[in-house]
Amino acid sequence: MAQENLQIRPVQTQSKSKVWGMLGTMQPTAYIGAAILLLYVFVAIFAAQIAPYSYKKMAVAPPLSQPSREHIFGADQLGRDVFSRVIYGTRYVLLLSLAGTALGLILGSFLGLMSGYVGGWLDEVLMRTSEVLISIPFIVLALVIIAAAGPGMSGNPLLLIGVIAIIYAPRTARMARAVTIEVSTRDFITAAQLRGETALSIARRELLPMAIGTLLVEFAVRAGYAPVLIGSLGFLGFGAKPPTPEWGLMISENRVAIVTSPWTVLGPGLALALLVIGLNFLTEGISRIVGRSVQRGPV
Repeated sequence: MAQENLQIRPVQTQSKSKVWGMLGTMQPTAYIGAAILLLYVFVAIFAAQIAPYSYKKMAVAPPLSQPSREHIFGADQLGRDVFSRVIYGTRYVLLLSLAGTALGLILGSFLGLMSGYVGGWLDEVLMRTSEVLISIPFIVLALVIIAAAGPGMSGNPLLLIGVIAIIYAPRTARMARAVTIEVSTRDFITAAQLRGETALSIARRELLPMAIGTLLVEFAVRAGYAPVLIGSLGFLGFGAKPPTPEWGLMISENRVAIVTSPWTVLGPGLALALLVIGLNFLTEGISRIVGRSVQRGPV
């Protein structure tokens, strides 16, 4: 899976009035992204009411039957309604993507703030470890973690959340560390030190508010790639297990019929693509609000 080298470059800090003013001039694509994400959240919450069939109910239609009014995306090789499985899969993909990214953000933020503020041997150990993890491709690192967890944990949602968190934490830590190093010599940090505050207190009260803008953009960027990672693992057979309606797994299950029955993979493929597009659109809008520019380039 192709990867991207992401760098978040601070720009001139905006005042509160200017930030709110930017909401009115934000690019239309940001509103489109927000609308797409809200739509997915709505579908995830009311999946049971929207889907006409259960995601695991078989023989609701002839296997590999074509799309119709009753079955918008047709039926898969087991006669399950593809549209219903796509709807239920929204809940699964959103939960894993957002939970894994949030856990990685929390872990990476803590490590990055402490590394940048404390420095010394702690900074060396954490940053060298982060560089090693970052140098490993996403999919390879994910497969190593899943293999190390053992076959008993295969397909466990908690394991997949942990995989996403471990992959994203080192990248978030580097962002948090960069902000910490930039502001750690300012007067308000010195004042906190003279008051006798601990490193944890300074990181929480003084450093975290300064880094929240960068970390917010980092969360949005990583959340945009998490569904692709989950889908890739599912397609390779290392993600969710049947009959879980995970989009990557659905594409993998029906890939043998992609020529004769392409509609069986069209539904989950479109759902995954639209979610990633929406998250990327929203990321650009968030980056403008908090005064950051997101740069993408090849590794």
